[in-house]
Amino acid sequence: MFLGRVVGKIVATKKDAKLEGGTFYIVQPLDQHKNPVDKPIVAIDFMQSSLGDVVYLVKSREAAMPWHIAGAPLDAGIVGIVDEIGESL
Repeated sequence: MFLGRVVGKIVATKKDAKLEGGTFYIVQPLDQHKNPVDKPIVAIDFMQSSLGDVVYLVKSREAAMPWHIAGAPLDAGIVGIVDEIGESL
């Protein structure tokens, strides 16, 4: 799992049939201090997040697990919305 900020929305008029009904966002990965790291990625949203939300994501096989259609070509998924980040232990 890793943190990210929703910075854009993807609108696709045509996509793989296994992705129909999905909402896709552009997400900027963040470090624990909410500083940008790496390049933005595209992720399917499972949490009804909005632009500007800090979210946590999963990648690879875990990204497709919550999706209702097996075998969907997903590489990243938003699985939670972050309310606050506490101090490190």
